[in-house]
Amino acid sequence: MLYDYLKRGTKAGAVGGLAYGLFVAFVGNGLVGFAETFEGGHSHAPAVPAAATQAVSVAAGVAFGVLLGAVAFGVAYYFLEPAIPGAADTKRYVLAAAGFLTVSGAPWVLFPPQPPGVSQSLPTDARLLWYGAMMVTGAVASAAAVYAYRRASRALPTPAAAVLALAPLALVPAVALLAPANTVTSPVPDAFAGAFRAVTAVGQLGLWVVTASAHVWLGRRADDASHADREEAPDAQPLGAR
Repeated sequence: MLYDYLKRGTKAGAVGGLAYGLFVAFVGNGLVGFAETFEGGHSHAPAVPAAATQAVSVAAGVAFGVLLGAVAFGVAYYFLEPAIPGAADTKRYVLAAAGFLTVSGAPWVLFPPQPPGVSQSLPTDARLLWYGAMMVTGAVASAAAVYAYRRASRALPTPAAAVLALAPLALVPAVALLAPANTVTSPVPDAFAGAFRAVTAVGQLGLWVVTASAHVWLGRRADDASHADREEAPDAQPLGAR
């Protein structure tokens, strides 16, 4: 059973990773290259051909997607599926939202994505420690939101329960306020830095959404195949009936 979940999660992750890798190759790499022109005030000739960089980005995206799919939509979904509210398709998107908040959303409240050339006042070890703390905070907030929804949905309509379930997410900015200040110095204009963060967020959101959508499609195919097998199977008869 776990093997089936792992296989489905890996396939979904490969699809999401491919989409993410293509996005990085044809959108993200261009932004990174443009940001590097602000360092020293002039552009640099690329050390490797653009096609090679794009190929590496796509391959890295697929590898990351496969890992994400195996862990989140394979192992985690196998154990958490009964606790996640909603229908089968909804469960996948709820897991994707919780995964995005845990892996990216919550840490970005404290450490938003930065373009190349940015220097930060906090040392690397401290940033890694707080990044991990924000990931844990995101996971706890997600679990609390699911629990709040399950409790509230017993007495309230679904929209009202969903709104109440958002309350535990306030834990994320509350914990971020406890972190030490991290002053950022960058040669990149603020407008471009904002665009860079937005594109990075779109890429990560797309990774989770595409992976969840692929997982939904694969799950429906598996359900249809299982249903067809049951319909085609001959009726069981007691031993010796023939």
